[in-house]
Amino acid sequence: MVNGAISVLIFIGLLSGMLYLIQPSMVFFPSRDLTATPDQWDLAYEDVTIDTADGLKLHGWFIPHERSSEVLLFLHGNGGNIAHRGESLRIFQRLGINVLIIDYRGYGQSEGTPSENGFYEDARSAWRYLTDTKGYGAGQIVIFGRSIGGAVAANLITEQQPAKVILESTFSSARDMASSLMPVLSKIVVLRYNFDAISHIGQLQAPLLVLHSPDDEIIPFRLGEKLYDAADGPKQFVKLKGDHNNGFIESQPDYERALSRFLQD
Repeated sequence: MVNGAISVLIFIGLLSGMLYLIQPSMVFFPSRDLTATPDQWDLAYEDVTIDTADGLKLHGWFIPHERSSEVLLFLHGNGGNIAHRGESLRIFQRLGINVLIIDYRGYGQSEGTPSENGFYEDARSAWRYLTDTKGYGAGQIVIFGRSIGGAVAANLITEQQPAKVILESTFSSARDMASSLMPVLSKIVVLRYNFDAISHIGQLQAPLLVLHSPDDEIIPFRLGEKLYDAADGPKQFVKLKGDHNNGFIESQPDYERALSRFLQD
């Protein structure tokens, strides 16, 4: 029995160690190739280079709208790069707002390697670009975080108070995600990432819009509800249709109408 128990402990230790090592490849799915640019979507744009506090250069696009004095900072999900966000950029243009979209470190043409703290610094650097270089005040900035970008947005509001925040298809924490995906293994594996959006969202004072689909096959709907419930300020919840990656498209035109109402309210 002693030998059997030792064998089980060794197996658990090896499994935990392996899962610890491969976690980056389970969380980050960057693509380096930019397969499109905004002009292919009939959008005028500026190529943007943003310096981070830790010495990296991030790449992004600024999509202007001549009739808007506000700007939306778009923090995308954990896969691909900004070239895969054309449909969202077209929606934002129709909504009549300027947009800054960035690639996190290790994505697209941005330097570096993806990491949780690195993502937080990238969002922080994008905010500084909008305020210091573009001259926007905090009350003119809307933060939009999709999927893992929602956790990045939630971290940013611990330092900055924007005009409004939109979180789409976002989870409450990496621990909650792990418990949903691996109920047993999550109890024995040391997680490398926190992405603890739920511990930050209570600090938000600005209006919040949360959107999530009950049919989301990647991030459980209940985690979006849990995050929404933890917010104290003025807030709205909108149910989307469809899966994780295409819900915002499958929910049209209601999706765009919900964003429009929230931005104009």
